[in-house]
Amino acid sequence: MIQVDSAVDLLRAAGGRPRVGLVLGSGLGGLIDHVADRVEIPFREVPGLPEATVAGHEGRFVFGFLAGVPIALLAGRLHAYEGCSPKQVVAPTRMLAGLGVDALVVTNAAGGIHPRLDPGDLVLLDDYIDLTFRAPLTGQLRTGEERCPDMSAPFDEQLRGLFMDVAVRLGVQLHPGTYCGVLGPQYETAAEVRMLASLGADVVGMSTVPEVIVARASGIRLAGVSLVTNRAAGLGAETLVHEDVLAAGAAAGDWLGDLVTGVVAELGAVTPQTRSG
Repeated sequence: MIQVDSAVDLLRAAGGRPRVGLVLGSGLGGLIDHVADRVEIPFREVPGLPEATVAGHEGRFVFGFLAGVPIALLAGRLHAYEGCSPKQVVAPTRMLAGLGVDALVVTNAAGGIHPRLDPGDLVLLDDYIDLTFRAPLTGQLRTGEERCPDMSAPFDEQLRGLFMDVAVRLGVQLHPGTYCGVLGPQYETAAEVRMLASLGADVVGMSTVPEVIVARASGIRLAGVSLVTNRAAGLGAETLVHEDVLAAGAAAGDWLGDLVTGVVAELGAVTPQTRSG
Protein backbone atom coordinates (compact mmCIF):
# COMPACT_ATOMS: atom_id res chain seq x y z
CA MET A 1 0.00 0.00 0.00
CA ILE A 2 1.33 3.43 -0.97
CA GLN A 3 1.68 5.79 1.98
CA VAL A 4 2.52 9.10 0.34
CA ASP A 5 2.06 11.30 3.42
CA SER A 6 4.20 9.12 5.73
CA ALA A 7 6.79 8.86 2.98
CA VAL A 8 6.91 12.65 2.69
CA ASP A 9 7.60 12.90 6.44
CA LEU A 10 10.46 10.40 6.10
CA LEU A 11 11.92 12.18 3.07
CA ARG A 12 11.61 15.63 4.63
CA ALA A 13 13.53 14.46 7.68
CA ALA A 14 16.33 13.34 5.37
CA GLY A 15 16.27 16.04 2.71
CA GLY A 16 14.59 19.13 4.12
CA ARG A 17 12.51 21.31 1.80
CA PRO A 18 13.85 21.22 -1.77
CA ARG A 19 12.99 24.00 -4.19
CA VAL A 20 13.42 22.06 -7.42
CA GLY A 21 12.63 18.47 -8.33
CA LEU A 22 14.47 16.54 -11.04
CA VAL A 23 13.61 13.19 -12.65
CA LEU A 24 16.40 11.41 -14.51
CA GLY A 25 15.70 9.04 -17.40
CA SER A 26 17.59 6.00 -18.69
CA GLY A 27 21.36 6.42 -18.56
CA LEU A 28 21.20 10.02 -17.34
CA GLY A 29 22.29 9.38 -13.76
CA GLY A 30 25.59 11.24 -14.25
CA LEU A 31 23.92 14.44 -13.05
CA ILE A 32 24.07 13.03 -9.52
CA ASP A 33 27.81 13.71 -9.51
CA HIS A 34 27.02 17.44 -9.64
CA VAL A 35 24.97 17.30 -6.42
CA ALA A 36 26.71 18.47 -3.23
CA ASP A 37 26.03 17.19 0.30
CA ARG A 38 24.08 14.22 -1.03
CA VAL A 39 21.66 12.18 1.02
CA GLU A 40 20.34 9.11 -0.80
CA ILE A 41 17.29 6.96 -0.02
CA PRO A 42 16.49 3.90 -2.17
CA PHE A 43 12.89 3.49 -3.29
CA ARG A 44 12.66 0.21 -1.37
CA GLU A 45 13.16 2.12 1.91
CA VAL A 46 10.23 4.44 1.20
CA PRO A 47 6.79 3.23 2.41
CA GLY A 48 4.80 1.73 -0.46
CA LEU A 49 7.41 2.03 -3.21
CA PRO A 50 8.67 -1.07 -5.04
CA GLU A 51 12.28 -1.45 -6.09
CA ALA A 52 13.10 -0.20 -9.60
CA THR A 53 13.99 -3.10 -11.93
CA VAL A 54 15.02 -1.43 -15.21
CA ALA A 55 18.70 -1.09 -16.12
CA GLY A 56 19.70 2.57 -16.00
CA HIS A 57 17.09 3.36 -13.33
CA GLU A 58 18.68 3.00 -9.91
CA GLY A 59 15.47 3.90 -8.13
CA ARG A 60 16.43 6.28 -5.34
CA PHE A 61 15.78 9.75 -4.00
CA VAL A 62 18.82 12.01 -3.89
CA PHE A 63 18.75 15.20 -1.81
CA GLY A 64 21.39 17.89 -1.78
CA PHE A 65 22.41 21.10 -3.49
CA LEU A 66 22.84 21.77 -7.20
CA ALA A 67 24.36 25.16 -8.02
CA GLY A 68 23.66 26.03 -4.39
CA VAL A 69 19.93 25.32 -4.74
CA PRO A 70 18.25 22.67 -2.54
CA ILE A 71 16.94 19.92 -4.80
CA ALA A 72 15.25 16.53 -4.70
CA LEU A 73 16.32 14.25 -7.50
CA LEU A 74 14.79 10.98 -8.63
CA ALA A 75 17.63 8.79 -9.86
CA GLY A 76 15.48 6.61 -12.06
CA ARG A 77 11.73 6.12 -12.13
CA LEU A 78 9.08 3.40 -11.99
CA HIS A 79 7.30 2.20 -15.14
CA ALA A 80 3.93 0.59 -15.72
CA TYR A 81 5.61 -2.13 -17.79
CA GLU A 82 7.47 -3.29 -14.67
CA GLY A 83 4.11 -4.34 -13.29
CA CYS A 84 3.61 -1.13 -11.30
CA SER A 85 0.13 0.32 -10.96
CA PRO A 86 -0.48 3.89 -12.18
CA LYS A 87 -0.52 5.03 -8.54
CA GLN A 88 2.88 3.43 -7.91
CA VAL A 89 4.34 5.02 -11.05
CA VAL A 90 3.38 8.53 -9.93
CA ALA A 91 3.92 8.08 -6.18
CA PRO A 92 7.47 9.55 -6.28
CA THR A 93 6.11 12.61 -8.11
CA ARG A 94 3.40 13.00 -5.49
CA MET A 95 6.10 12.80 -2.83
CA LEU A 96 8.02 15.61 -4.54
CA ALA A 97 4.81 17.63 -4.54
CA GLY A 98 4.37 16.90 -0.83
CA LEU A 99 7.89 18.15 -0.20
CA GLY A 100 6.85 21.46 -1.74
CA VAL A 101 9.02 21.71 -4.86
CA ASP A 102 8.27 24.86 -6.83
CA ALA A 103 9.39 23.47 -10.19
CA LEU A 104 9.95 20.02 -11.68
CA VAL A 105 12.27 19.06 -14.55
CA VAL A 106 11.62 15.64 -16.11
CA THR A 107 14.13 14.05 -18.47
CA ASN A 108 13.93 10.89 -20.52
CA ALA A 109 15.62 8.85 -23.20
CA ALA A 110 13.50 8.71 -26.35
CA GLY A 111 13.43 7.48 -29.91
CA GLY A 112 13.58 10.20 -32.56
CA ILE A 113 10.67 10.29 -35.01
CA HIS A 114 11.00 13.68 -36.68
CA PRO A 115 13.52 13.52 -39.56
CA ARG A 116 15.48 16.50 -38.24
CA LEU A 117 16.40 14.62 -35.05
CA ASP A 118 19.60 12.60 -34.72
CA PRO A 119 20.90 10.49 -31.83
CA GLY A 120 22.41 12.81 -29.24
CA ASP A 121 19.96 15.67 -29.89
CA LEU A 122 18.03 17.29 -27.05
CA VAL A 123 14.33 18.04 -27.41
CA LEU A 124 12.67 20.64 -25.19
CA LEU A 125 9.12 19.36 -24.87
CA ASP A 126 6.21 21.63 -25.69
CA ASP A 127 3.40 19.05 -25.62
CA TYR A 128 2.68 15.35 -25.32
CA ILE A 129 0.45 12.58 -26.65
CA ASP A 130 -0.65 9.92 -24.15
CA LEU A 131 -1.05 6.46 -25.66
CA THR A 132 -0.50 4.58 -22.40
CA PHE A 133 -4.27 4.59 -21.69
CA ARG A 134 -3.56 4.50 -17.94
CA ALA A 135 -4.74 7.74 -16.31
CA PRO A 136 -2.95 8.31 -12.97
CA LEU A 137 -5.64 10.62 -11.53
CA THR A 138 -8.44 8.04 -11.40
CA GLY A 139 -9.80 7.10 -8.00
CA GLN A 140 -10.17 9.23 -4.90
CA LEU A 141 -9.14 12.86 -5.31
CA ARG A 142 -5.99 13.60 -3.30
CA THR A 143 -5.74 16.72 -1.19
CA GLY A 144 -3.80 19.39 -3.08
CA GLU A 145 -4.59 17.97 -6.54
CA GLU A 146 -7.06 19.27 -9.09
CA ARG A 147 -9.60 16.71 -10.29
CA CYS A 148 -9.63 17.85 -13.94
CA PRO A 149 -6.43 19.82 -14.63
CA ASP A 150 -6.17 21.86 -17.83
CA MET A 151 -3.58 20.11 -20.03
CA SER A 152 -3.69 22.55 -22.96
CA ALA A 153 -0.20 23.76 -21.98
CA PRO A 154 1.39 21.02 -19.85
CA PHE A 155 4.89 22.53 -19.90
CA ASP A 156 5.50 25.94 -18.35
CA GLU A 157 6.39 28.60 -20.91
CA GLN A 158 8.57 30.54 -18.50
CA LEU A 159 10.61 27.45 -17.68
CA ARG A 160 10.90 26.59 -21.37
CA GLY A 161 12.17 30.10 -22.03
CA LEU A 162 14.71 29.71 -19.25
CA PHE A 163 15.96 26.45 -20.79
CA MET A 164 16.34 28.17 -24.15
CA ASP A 165 18.26 31.10 -22.63
CA VAL A 166 20.66 28.80 -20.76
CA ALA A 167 21.10 26.61 -23.86
CA VAL A 168 22.09 29.64 -25.96
CA ARG A 169 24.57 30.73 -23.30
CA LEU A 170 26.14 27.25 -23.21
CA GLY A 171 26.04 26.71 -26.97
CA VAL A 172 23.70 23.72 -26.62
CA GLN A 173 21.08 23.21 -29.34
CA LEU A 174 17.54 22.49 -28.18
CA HIS A 175 14.84 21.31 -30.57
CA PRO A 176 11.17 21.94 -29.71
CA GLY A 177 9.01 18.85 -29.92
CA THR A 178 6.07 16.73 -28.85
CA TYR A 179 6.61 13.58 -26.79
CA CYS A 180 4.47 10.49 -27.25
CA GLY A 181 4.20 8.22 -24.23
CA VAL A 182 3.53 4.52 -24.86
CA LEU A 183 3.28 1.60 -22.47
CA GLY A 184 6.15 -0.62 -23.67
CA PRO A 185 8.31 -2.45 -22.79
CA GLN A 186 8.71 -3.55 -26.41
CA TYR A 187 9.94 -0.98 -28.87
CA GLU A 188 7.49 0.26 -31.48
CA THR A 189 7.04 -1.33 -34.90
CA ALA A 190 7.87 0.64 -38.03
CA ALA A 191 4.14 0.89 -38.80
CA GLU A 192 3.46 2.27 -35.33
CA VAL A 193 6.19 4.87 -35.77
CA ARG A 194 4.62 5.99 -39.04
CA MET A 195 1.30 6.32 -37.19
CA LEU A 196 2.92 8.36 -34.41
CA ALA A 197 4.49 10.67 -36.95
CA SER A 198 1.08 11.25 -38.53
CA LEU A 199 -0.27 12.14 -35.06
CA GLY A 200 2.38 14.82 -34.64
CA ALA A 201 4.85 13.06 -32.34
CA ASP A 202 8.51 14.07 -32.61
CA VAL A 203 9.89 11.61 -30.03
CA VAL A 204 8.54 8.48 -28.37
CA GLY A 205 9.23 6.86 -25.01
CA MET A 206 7.77 4.78 -22.19
CA SER A 207 7.60 7.26 -19.31
CA THR A 208 7.15 10.93 -18.36
CA VAL A 209 3.47 11.44 -19.23
CA PRO A 210 2.08 10.19 -15.87
CA GLU A 211 4.52 12.42 -13.99
CA VAL A 212 3.53 15.43 -16.07
CA ILE A 213 -0.17 14.84 -15.40
CA VAL A 214 0.28 14.57 -11.63
CA ALA A 215 2.61 17.58 -11.50
CA ARG A 216 0.05 19.69 -13.34
CA ALA A 217 -2.75 18.43 -11.09
CA SER A 218 -0.59 19.50 -8.12
CA GLY A 219 0.01 22.97 -9.57
CA ILE A 220 3.75 22.42 -10.08
CA ARG A 221 5.45 24.22 -12.95
CA LEU A 222 7.43 21.81 -15.07
CA ALA A 223 9.71 21.44 -18.04
CA GLY A 224 10.62 18.31 -19.96
CA VAL A 225 13.72 17.36 -21.95
CA SER A 226 14.12 14.26 -24.12
CA LEU A 227 17.51 12.95 -25.13
CA VAL A 228 17.26 11.27 -28.53
CA THR A 229 19.18 8.03 -28.08
CA ASN A 230 18.22 6.37 -31.37
CA ARG A 231 16.05 6.78 -34.44
CA ALA A 232 12.68 5.13 -33.94
CA ALA A 233 11.94 1.79 -35.64
CA GLY A 234 12.01 1.88 -39.41
CA LEU A 235 13.96 5.16 -39.55
CA GLY A 236 17.43 3.68 -39.18
CA ALA A 237 19.32 0.52 -39.99
CA GLU A 238 20.28 -0.33 -36.41
CA THR A 239 18.53 -2.89 -34.21
CA LEU A 240 17.06 -1.25 -31.10
CA VAL A 241 18.56 -2.51 -27.83
CA HIS A 242 18.40 -0.96 -24.35
CA GLU A 243 22.19 -1.08 -23.90
CA ASP A 244 22.57 1.44 -26.74
CA VAL A 245 20.06 3.72 -25.01
CA LEU A 246 22.13 3.62 -21.82
CA ALA A 247 25.35 4.31 -23.74
CA ALA A 248 23.83 7.31 -25.51
CA GLY A 249 22.58 8.67 -22.20
CA ALA A 250 25.99 8.34 -20.62
CA ALA A 251 27.66 10.04 -23.60
CA ALA A 252 25.32 13.04 -23.35
CA GLY A 253 25.44 13.23 -19.56
CA ASP A 254 27.97 16.04 -19.19
CA TRP A 255 26.33 18.65 -21.38
CA LEU A 256 22.82 17.74 -20.31
CA GLY A 257 24.04 18.06 -16.74
CA ASP A 258 25.50 21.49 -17.50
CA LEU A 259 22.19 22.58 -19.06
CA VAL A 260 20.07 21.41 -16.12
CA THR A 261 22.53 22.85 -13.61
CA GLY A 262 22.38 26.22 -15.35
CA VAL A 263 18.59 26.22 -15.25
CA VAL A 264 18.51 25.24 -11.56
CA ALA A 265 20.95 28.06 -10.78
CA GLU A 266 18.63 30.55 -12.48
CA LEU A 267 15.63 29.16 -10.60
CA GLY A 268 17.50 29.57 -7.35
CA ALA A 269 18.06 33.24 -8.09
CA VAL A 270 14.34 34.06 -8.19
CA THR A 271 11.64 34.03 -5.54
CA PRO A 272 9.58 30.80 -5.54
CA GLN A 273 6.23 31.21 -7.27
CA THR A 274 2.91 30.30 -5.74
CA ARG A 275 1.60 27.07 -7.24
CA SER A 276 -1.20 27.30 -9.76
CA GLY A 277 -4.22 25.02 -9.84
